[in-house]
Amino acid sequence: MEDGIRLNKYLASCGVASRRGADKLIEEGRVSIDGRIAHPGDIFREGMEVMVDGKGVKTQAKVVLAYYKPAGVLVSEEDPHAKETFKDMIDYPVRVTYAGRLDKDSEGLLLLTNDGDLIQAMMHGSHGHEKEYIVHLNKEPDNAVIEKLRGGVYLKELQLKTRPCRIEKLKRNVVRMVLTEGINRQIRRMWSQEGFHVRALKRVRIMSVSLGNLLPGEYSELSEKEMDSLYRQAGLKR
Repeated sequence: MEDGIRLNKYLASCGVASRRGADKLIEEGRVSIDGRIAHPGDIFREGMEVMVDGKGVKTQAKVVLAYYKPAGVLVSEEDPHAKETFKDMIDYPVRVTYAGRLDKDSEGLLLLTNDGDLIQAMMHGSHGHEKEYIVHLNKEPDNAVIEKLRGGVYLKELQLKTRPCRIEKLKRNVVRMVLTEGINRQIRRMWSQEGFHVRALKRVRIMSVSLGNLLPGEYSELSEKEMDSLYRQAGLKR
């Protein structure tokens, strides 16, 4: 940190907020550096005193949680119209936020962390990080439909083509899908375009982290070995 880092990145590393959230705090005049009001683009250097709403902040040990998000829970920091968000389900002493979304109707693995760099790396679609899902359909797909989706399909609604993906039929109406991108409601949109309805959708793996034996609403801290593997795949150093 010899030449310093951007203030929003420092605040994210302290678990105060995401980088975007930190930018908002700075713009609202709620952040100070060495007694003066901070400005967007300010640089933090070792030894500076940073305060948010009059309280000092400092870096925290990096933590990653594997959380089983139940269906019906919204992945959002705040939403006045939501009955329940993931924040209502997590009782953890360190502020964490999500690294990649999972839509309200879906369930399964969600990674939560206080490391803004990890969030940025995981959410960057060009990195091609794998995410694995179990998908329950309203009817059995034939081989022609599966092959079509495997090769990538053009989503008219979004005017873009999905990347090739892996699809394996597990049962008559159940398939396993492995994607390397995170388009909003991608799996539901892909199957809907072919005349199918997704009845249930569960994410069971993100990169090297699996859902394991977690039950809906439960979470667990990643082990040192799991953290090392995740950071290595994300192209980061711990």
